[in-house]
Amino acid sequence: MLRLPTLRALGAVLLASASLAACNETDGITGGTTGAAVISTNITANRTLYADTVYTLQGFIQVTNGAELTIQPGTVIQGDFATLGSSLFITRGARINANGTAADPIVFTSSRPVGQRQAGDWGGLIIIGNATSNRTGSVVLEGTGTGPSNPQQVYSGGTDDLDNSGTLRYVRVEFAGYATAADAELNSFTFAAVGSGTTLEYLQSLYGLDDSFEWFGGTVDGKYLVSYESGDDHFDMSEGYRGRLQYLIAYQSRLVVPRPGAGSTSGDPQGIENDGCAGAGCTDGQNSTPLTTPVVANFTLVGSGLGTDIDPTSGGNGMVLRRGTGGYYVNGLVARWPKGAVALRDAATQTRIDDGVFDMRNVLVVEAPAIFNVSGGFVLADSVERSIVRDAAATTASQFTTFSMPATSAASFDWTPPAGALAASGGLQTFAGNLSTAAGVFVQGTSYRGAASPGGAKWWTGWTVYATN
Repeated sequence: MLRLPTLRALGAVLLASASLAACNETDGITGGTTGAAVISTNITANRTLYADTVYTLQGFIQVTNGAELTIQPGTVIQGDFATLGSSLFITRGARINANGTAADPIVFTSSRPVGQRQAGDWGGLIIIGNATSNRTGSVVLEGTGTGPSNPQQVYSGGTDDLDNSGTLRYVRVEFAGYATAADAELNSFTFAAVGSGTTLEYLQSLYGLDDSFEWFGGTVDGKYLVSYESGDDHFDMSEGYRGRLQYLIAYQSRLVVPRPGAGSTSGDPQGIENDGCAGAGCTDGQNSTPLTTPVVANFTLVGSGLGTDIDPTSGGNGMVLRRGTGGYYVNGLVARWPKGAVALRDAATQTRIDDGVFDMRNVLVVEAPAIFNVSGGFVLADSVERSIVRDAAATTASQFTTFSMPATSAASFDWTPPAGALAASGGLQTFAGNLSTAAGVFVQGTSYRGAASPGGAKWWTGWTVYATN
C-alpha cells in the first residue's frame, strides 16, 4: 500500500482503516478503533509502523528472527499502562529503523492521558546487539527473565564491535522505567552490547523512573542526547562501553514521582555514572577487559542545587566515575550538583589514570561546593586539575541564554551560552595523544564548553519537550 505524508490531509481515516484491515494475528497487530492498533505478540518479520496510527504495546514485545522494524516520522507508540512493564525489545540480530525528524519526532510514551502520566508507566526501549563487553558467561539483562512473557535477554558473548542494530534519530521516550522485579527497573533507553554500525542521534528521555540512557558494553556512538528529570542516572556506562558521545544535556530539578508499584526512585540521581566491571562474570574484577573507556564531549549536566529533595549526603554528584572506569571527558559544563562536580572512587580507577586511559579536560564547574570528591588516595595529574575550572561566583543561569528551574516547557530553555559567559569559551579545540586516538573523526574539539555552541544551531529545538505528567 502506498504511504505518503500528504495522504494524511486527504484521507487519514480511510488510510488508517485500510492499514488495520491488512494486519492479521500472525503479525501480532490487531485493530481497535480507526487510527489505532495493538501490538500484543512478537514481531518476527519485517514490519513498518505508520504515522497515521497510534500503536499500543501490550506486554514485553520483542523484534526477533532478524526482523527489521521501520517506524515512520511522527509515529506514536504507547506502552500500555494496564499491561505491566510493556516494552519494546530489539533483540540480537534484529534491527530498528526509527528515522524521525525535528518537525515529526517518533514518540514512545505512556498510554495514560496527558496530566495523568507518571514515571514507570511502562518499560522502555531496549536494543541488544552483538558487540563485546567485559562480563563473561551468560549475563542476563536487568529487568528481564521474570516469567514466560518476559524471557531472559542475554547480551554477553558478543563478537562484532561493528554490529548494526539500526538507527534511532529524533526519538523521544517518555514516562518509562517500570520495575519488573525489586531493584530491577528497565531504563528509558537501554543499549546492551550495541555495535558501532548503529546510529544514535537526537534522542530524548523524559521523566523516566530508572536511568535515562544506559550502555552495557558495546561500541555504539551517539550525538545530541537530552535527558530531562531522571529517576536515577542520566547517562550510565559500564561493562566495557567504548563508544563516543558528543553534545549531551541532563537536567534535574527534583525527584521524579513514579506510578504506585512501579519501582523506587533514586534519592541521589547523578548526571553521569560510569563503572568498569562489577558483579558475576568479571574475571579480573574491576580490571576486566575491555575497559570502560568512552569519549564524552560537550556535556551540560545541570543538577537540582541545595534545598531540594535530592540527598547530598549520599549522592548528588554531577559525575560518578568508579569501579575501574576509564574514559575521556572533555569540554563539559557541570552545574548545581549539591555534593560536587566529580566523584572519583576505587583503586582500579586510579590505575586507569596512571595508565593514561582516563583523562578530563576543559570542564567548567559552577554552583557546586567542590570540583572533586575523591576516595582511595587519588593522585590527579597537575595538567588535569588545571584544565578544570570552578567559578564560585558564577551562576548556572548566567551560562545560558534562557534558563528556568523548575521548568515545564521548551520556552524555559535556550542552552546557548550568551556572549561573555564562561561556557562560551575555554574549550579544547585540538586533541592529542590517547584522547585523539579514542575520539577519531567522530568527536571534534570545540572552542566552547557545554552542549551548545555560541551563535550555533539550537539543535534541541522543535523535537524536545519538558513535562512531568
